[in-house]
Amino acid sequence: MRDYKAIYEEWLTNPYFDEETRQELKAIADDDKEIMERFHMDLEFGTAGLRGVIGAGTNRMNKYVVRRATQGLANYIIEQGGQSKGVAIAYDSRHMSIEFSDEVARTLAANGIKAYRFESLRPTPELSYAVRYLGCIAGINITASHNPSSYNGYKVYWEDGAQFTPPHDKAVTERVLAITDMSACKTMSKEDAEAAGLYITIGKDVDDPYIAEVKKTILHPEVIREMAESISIVYTPLHVTGHVPAMRMMHELGFTHVYEVPEQAEPDGDFPTVSYPNPESPAAFELGLKLAKEKNADLVLATDPDADRLGVYVRDDKSDSYIPLTGNMSGSLLCEYELSERNAMGTLPKDAFVVESIVSTDMIKAIAAGWGVEAKEVLTGFKWIGREILKAEGEGVGQYVFGMEESYGCLIGTYARDKDAISAVTSLCEAAAFYKKQGKTLWDVMTDMYKKYGYYKENVKTIELKGIEGLKMIGKIMDTLRADAPKSFGSYRVERFRDYSNDIITDLREGHEGETCPTGLAKSNVLYFELNDNAWVCVRPSGTEPKRKFYTGVKGKDAADAEALNKALLEDISGKIDKIMG
Repeated sequence: MRDYKAIYEEWLTNPYFDEETRQELKAIADDDKEIMERFHMDLEFGTAGLRGVIGAGTNRMNKYVVRRATQGLANYIIEQGGQSKGVAIAYDSRHMSIEFSDEVARTLAANGIKAYRFESLRPTPELSYAVRYLGCIAGINITASHNPSSYNGYKVYWEDGAQFTPPHDKAVTERVLAITDMSACKTMSKEDAEAAGLYITIGKDVDDPYIAEVKKTILHPEVIREMAESISIVYTPLHVTGHVPAMRMMHELGFTHVYEVPEQAEPDGDFPTVSYPNPESPAAFELGLKLAKEKNADLVLATDPDADRLGVYVRDDKSDSYIPLTGNMSGSLLCEYELSERNAMGTLPKDAFVVESIVSTDMIKAIAAGWGVEAKEVLTGFKWIGREILKAEGEGVGQYVFGMEESYGCLIGTYARDKDAISAVTSLCEAAAFYKKQGKTLWDVMTDMYKKYGYYKENVKTIELKGIEGLKMIGKIMDTLRADAPKSFGSYRVERFRDYSNDIITDLREGHEGETCPTGLAKSNVLYFELNDNAWVCVRPSGTEPKRKFYTGVKGKDAADAEALNKALLEDISGKIDKIMG
């Protein structure tokens, strides 16, 4: 472990750090554990970039860490000769987002790189779009997505509009780590940057073309107009960026009965009505469901703080209740709608393909096969889906139609290279109108899909272990499973074992024991167990939090069978974890 106390003292005594920072650090002078937590390491880039608790310290989100990250990125951009292209910058309503985004713009400007900063909060997918629309070399979004209000973050995008992947991510990280003296990071005043033409404020000039591109993904605008009076929608932006673009899209498409949850409509970094602004959490829907029952709504929608992920509840007329859709379920619904309707319209490319992450539902593969479309798998992180789009465009082989992750994110079309909840909102509303014309709810359609493709059921077990000791235990769990890979999980046997860190798949099937081949994907600290009877288990660290996640997937004979199979699988995993942890 590095000398965290020496770094703490440096922050206390170096005049580069402002008085507010020093006072915050003086207040923890007698708390060695807190000092260690703040300074024992630097915040690291994960699948979603830099993310951490706001506060003073190298392991916290503050203007100095933001400035250092931006200086490292600027150094790399200059090495690549891309400074003339500029960088697009967006931010959400979290605490310090405005200040951090301004720090980013001024550091870039001080390095001679033009900064295009949005005038106010904007969703992540619009930032992805803006990078390509403005011809930028990179993009930065200040957001911590669905994390609690004490967090903020820093997402980096490359010129293709996707979050950066190798070699760029590793190269930028190296440039950031090479900066050992934070006072060496450049900055300048906003006034001087604007006068030099290096700090440009953007807004409507990007909003309008972005909205126009999202509208192009709609397949049946005529059905929306026909059914507009018959569809009722409740929507909540959970206090953040989705409010303006989502409401604009639904109104401009013609939906007339759209009800926004009033208590959650205005931006607020404290997220006062939810403890955890995550559309995966049932608590995030309490106010929305209350309003939905009052309005007899067909569906209830919630976007996360940076509006790249969408949570959904759909009305079931038979039980007179609202049923939550997991990200796997809503993604499958949209995939089926896109492929089936484009096939019916004659607009489904012969070389079409869809993409999903390795921890997403196998129903996507079944849907793709049903419509004669190739299904590709990538690592977790939508940047890998963006990379598949770029690869197809570069090689001129294959046309991307749809991509999704189990974590409530998807993208229809290629105007952006990150998941887009604004597009998902409008497409789900369109699908609801389309199927309602046929006398079906979205839950009816989901039930039909289970009957057609199989009863797929997925789940995730999360182990959260905070602090240094927690990180050690998380590492121990992974090391043990890798070194002594289980041969079975419950009643399932392991047929193939994928170790993405070592880029190897080991075959355990009878007659093929010991055969190996590469994974075909980038190296990552992920383990994947292919089980018999279409079941699987995947283990990976969270890219944004101190967590280890165990994903499971099964295919049952019916809904009850699938539920029971998944429950037994999770119980076996819990036993294995308890044994490792002692």
